[in-house]
This record gives sequence, C-alpha cells and structure tokens, in this order.
Amino acid sequence: MTKLELAGHLWVEIGANGVAELILGPEGGMPATDAKAHAALGSIWAQLEAMPEVRCILVRSLGRAFCAGGTLELVGDMLQDERTRLRVMREARAMVRGMLECELPIVSAINGAAVGAGAALALLADISIAGSRARIIDGHTRLGVAAGDHAALIWPLLCGMAKAKYYLLLCDSIDGREAERIGLVSQVVDDLVLLSTARDVAARLAAGSPGAIAQTKHSLNHWLRAAWPAFEHSLNAEMLGFSGADAVEGLAAIKEKREPAFGPR
Repeated sequence: MTKLELAGHLWVEIGANGVAELILGPEGGMPATDAKAHAALGSIWAQLEAMPEVRCILVRSLGRAFCAGGTLELVGDMLQDERTRLRVMREARAMVRGMLECELPIVSAINGAAVGAGAALALLADISIAGSRARIIDGHTRLGVAAGDHAALIWPLLCGMAKAKYYLLLCDSIDGREAERIGLVSQVVDDLVLLSTARDVAARLAAGSPGAIAQTKHSLNHWLRAAWPAFEHSLNAEMLGFSGADAVEGLAAIKEKREPAFGPR
C-alpha cells in the first residue's frame, strides 16, 4: 500500500487493486476542511489521475461523520479578508472542476453528516453510497450565504428542481434513505456494511475497462458542463455573501448554538 500525506487529517492510501482511498480524519473525530485541506481538495484529482497504478478513487471518512465542511476558523477568515474569499473561490472551483474532469471514476461512502464542502465531496462523486444514518445538509443559507460550492450545479439534476429548492433554501437535513428516495445519492445501505459496499463498488470499477468507463463518465458529465454558468453565478454569489452582515450573524449563531436572526432585505 502507498500512502500520500496531503494536509493534516487528509491523506490517500493506494491499494494493490488500483483503488485510491481519499481519507478524511481524524479517526473518531469530526472531519472538516481547514485552509490546507481545502486547497488540497482542489488538486488531488489530477494528481491521482496522473498515477498509472490508480484506476478508481474512493472518498471515505474515519470520523464520526463524513465531513462538516469548512472549519469555523476558515469561515471567520473569509468574513474578514477579501483575498481569502478569492482564494477559497478558486479552490472551490478547482475541486468541482477536478472531480468533474477526472477520468477516474469516483465513489463516495457517506457516513453521518456531510455538510457544505463535505456535501460537495459526497454528491459530486460518480457513485455515491450513503449509510442509512447519513445526513446531508447543504448549510449555506443557514450561514447567511448563497448555496454556491456545488449545489446549483448538480442538485437539480440529481433530485429535480422542486426538491433542490426545498432543501437548499431551507437547509433541512436529508437522511440516507430519503436521499436515495429522491435520487440525491446512488444507493443507501446499512451503516455496518457501508464501507465494504463502497469498497466492492470501487474494486469493480477499478477492474473495468478504463477507457470505456472514462469516456462514459465524460459523456454523462456534459449535462454538468451545460450547467456550469449556474455554478459560476452561485459561487460568486456565495463569496459576495461572505462580505455581508448575514454571514457574520450566521457564524455567530453557529458558535453560540442558537437560531440566527438575519437582518431586513
């Protein structure tokens, strides 16, 4: 097995079967993306694609949840610094484009909460497998910013516009079974067999025809490329929101564990 250290509690393990496991840690903790991890998630897809021994990527977590998205420290920095907002915007674009354009098939194993950037990692995978106790929450409008890092691009294609608007505007939590019912994830399984199921799917993909799988993925992703202007608009709207008062209130409410009190229009 080959191990690549990326950033803090983010690393890759490459098995003999050609599956590269992108692992979110810490073990037993709450995985989140700090500045270094957020940057790494923009470049890792091309890095793994360039490695001839890698034939499939599996994104999984060792934590008690899949990924809580950006750390509160990173969000705080975005509120205060325009250069940080612009950097994070470039990295978010790179992550989405990297997953979209990567020739390797990507599988996600969603255990527990997947929020913000964590939801992006989970749902932009080509095959997403959720545990029954998974909870998918976009989270952006509750923070006081537009849903921008992936949602406008892919949610309407996965679950339809009516469901996308309902969950993105309200920030309601979606469990694994409901996510499968509305088409937001590919499959839901019992949490006890989540990792084994995801590994089996990844191994099957790794054993398949690389060219046939890559070209099928590339063809299907033209639906997402057609929606790219909506993604760019939403990403810019999100970053604009981080300069406003609602985002300040949203972050304060999260820290104080209370409902936000947003200002007037």
